[in-house]
Amino acid sequence: MAPSRATTRLATALLRQTTQPKLRRPSPSSIVPRTYHSYDHPPPPGVFSPAEKAILSAAYKHVPEHGFTQHALTLGARDAGYLDISTNLLPEGPFSLIRYHLVTKREALAPWAKAVFGEGEHGAAAAPLKVPEKVERLTWERLLSNAEVNHRWQEALAVMAQPSHIPASLQELALLADEIYFLSGDTSVDPSWYTKRGSLSVIYASSELFMTNDRSPGYGETRAFLQRRLDETSTVSGALGSVAQWVGFTASAGLNVLRSKGVRI
Repeated sequence: MAPSRATTRLATALLRQTTQPKLRRPSPSSIVPRTYHSYDHPPPPGVFSPAEKAILSAAYKHVPEHGFTQHALTLGARDAGYLDISTNLLPEGPFSLIRYHLVTKREALAPWAKAVFGEGEHGAAAAPLKVPEKVERLTWERLLSNAEVNHRWQEALAVMAQPSHIPASLQELALLADEIYFLSGDTSVDPSWYTKRGSLSVIYASSELFMTNDRSPGYGETRAFLQRRLDETSTVSGALGSVAQWVGFTASAGLNVLRSKGVRI
């Protein structure tokens, strides 16, 4: 069954908003060192307070059955030992639960990469994998982390599509793309810093939407979709002369494939 217009509104925004980036060329001083990712420094303060995290962590266990809903939040508050009214600590309601999913799954990529890629104390890769290979594996790992709630993700997209939540949703998408390239060992400081991340944002958003309709074993069709988009972007990147052209091509390709699958975008 194809997603409804309400469900695909956010994905459309994610795919189209990145086709005209208003970005400046990065400089080495503005990009490195990335101390907030460094293994030598403590991580920045968490997005959620201890009370919020306790409620959201407990509520998340109810998402497979009840979805990203206020009811799941209420059940989570009870499980965490709080009164039902304690959900007022989360003024964004169900979106707080969605954001919890986005943040925790993104943050889980760093220890996964360190274990799988064999990165050393300072991020030096011991495994002979190239950056594009790591990007594919990290992106796929992030998509797989949606598996438990994939049957609820169209509902989440509908919430994320609300105008008040689109900026935060786009920000999380940008953070995810940046995290993936950082963990892949990308050190570029030229305009490709933006084209890579912009294109990956579009590829991830379209792959995530594709996955909500994927019934193949192990989401094999989604992985093939992801690989095709990454391959297409790699093939045409040298022929396109600007950030907008490169990201625009990626968005157009993703939109066309999704439309061919019956997604109303």
